[in-house]
Amino acid sequence: MAYTVNIKRSAEKELSRLSEVMHDRVIKSLLSLKHNPVPSGARKLHGRDGYRLRVGDYRILYQVYDLERRIEVVSIAHRKDVYRL
Repeated sequence: MAYTVNIKRSAEKELSRLSEVMHDRVIKSLLSLKHNPVPSGARKLHGRDGYRLRVGDYRILYQVYDLERRIEVVSIAHRKDVYRL
């Protein structure tokens, strides 16, 4: 059974600001998370819950809720900005 992917409103805004090519690459990566929530390129975040997935110079930060079979995308941003709080 596939996971559902929920994108926070702030991450949706970040996604809408991307170029068309990068937007398509990020969407493709998000869709692949439905069937494999922690792909080989994903890394566990240090100091907080969740994972990081690289898409070119951009990073997708997300949390996996296995019991609910749900993925919540927290942030999509350029690598220089994504880890800042």
